[in-house]
Amino acid sequence: MLKRKTLYALLACVTILFILYALVENYLIHPGAEGFLSHKTGLKRELNLPVWLNMMYIHVAFACIAMAAGLLNFSNRIFNKSRKFHRINGYVYLVSVFLVVLTSGYMAPYATGGKITSMGFNALNIIWLIITITALVQIKKKRIARHRNWMIRSYAFCFTNMLIHLISSLFHQGFGYTYVTSYTIGLYGSIILLLVIPSIMIRTMGRSTAE
Repeated sequence: MLKRKTLYALLACVTILFILYALVENYLIHPGAEGFLSHKTGLKRELNLPVWLNMMYIHVAFACIAMAAGLLNFSNRIFNKSRKFHRINGYVYLVSVFLVVLTSGYMAPYATGGKITSMGFNALNIIWLIITITALVQIKKKRIARHRNWMIRSYAFCFTNMLIHLISSLFHQGFGYTYVTSYTIGLYGSIILLLVIPSIMIRTMGRSTAE
């Protein structure tokens, strides 16, 4: 029990800090995303900057809402206190994920790294949507344990952006790869880790529960 509380507290700290960082970075410090856009060279489609920026603002806003909603719904205290709030908040998460995926789909053709990165983002969006819908189907069938496990898998994808930038920074600044190559590695590396890590966590929690 203490272990789960510690993990939740750690998750809450990381989530809150990243939400604050994303909001400040994208809405206050660099609202025009000049630095990020400077790496988008050789685009085959003309980028309509005002539309792209508005999509990015919506993308960031609902990504933060999804992170916050998911965090609240993993709280056993809130779940035990109000099942109704848990259910409504779950739909907030679902709608937020859908809007994040939708806006990401618009921005994918303009992704840093060209077609291979664009394909990666489209694959990531499809995987995330399928996992999230699976979580919804499981709870509709009253399979609570399976629902929670699929929600763990889904929620992991809320940290896609953070993981991409951590990996790309490692390869770009640490190993000296070009930014575009590092970003591509960051994207595909993130997809693999976001599928593997939650599965390991679920198995570990399952064993600790059995013990």
